[in-house]
Amino acid sequence: MTVPMLTNKLAHKFLLTTQQYHLMHEAGVFQEGDRFELINGEIQTMSPIGRKHAVCVTRLQELFISRLLGKVQVWSQNPILLNNGSEPQPDLAILKRREDFYADGLPIPEDILLIIEVADSSIDYDRDVKAPLYAVAGIPEMWLFDVNKKAIEGYSQPSANGYKLIRRYDENDTLSILAFPDVTFNWNELF
Repeated sequence: MTVPMLTNKLAHKFLLTTQQYHLMHEAGVFQEGDRFELINGEIQTMSPIGRKHAVCVTRLQELFISRLLGKVQVWSQNPILLNNGSEPQPDLAILKRREDFYADGLPIPEDILLIIEVADSSIDYDRDVKAPLYAVAGIPEMWLFDVNKKAIEGYSQPSANGYKLIRRYDENDTLSILAFPDVTFNWNELF
């Protein structure tokens, strides 16, 4: 048997579907503790979670649960299904409340009220790759926390070209979720 030789042909990417990605997981391709997400058909390695990142996510999770208890479900560092080629794992997803806690299927864009990404080393990836992905999927709102600069950016008005409205929040500013405008958060308590 002869082995075909690779020549100067252009390399082609093989893009995965979410089903193929799940089959790989079930087959044991990934090791325990590996952190991956599927973005536009490609498996992306997720950054390790540092202390500042972990503290910020924990604080946010507690604040959202205390303010919106019984109204939403706070989905922390779990996968969401955007399309057949993207299954990201945002730091927090604020979801419409469901009695089954999404046991029958991952949250899809119609279930998501707000995405929160917290970055200490992944700010460019979250802003340039994930934010446009969320916008194209129609997720109404995203907040991006930069724990190193203590900066918050709010994204809204999703479109096929990304979010149309980007707002920077500074110390002493007040933030509210579009879906719950009467529930407010002060910038200072978020950091």
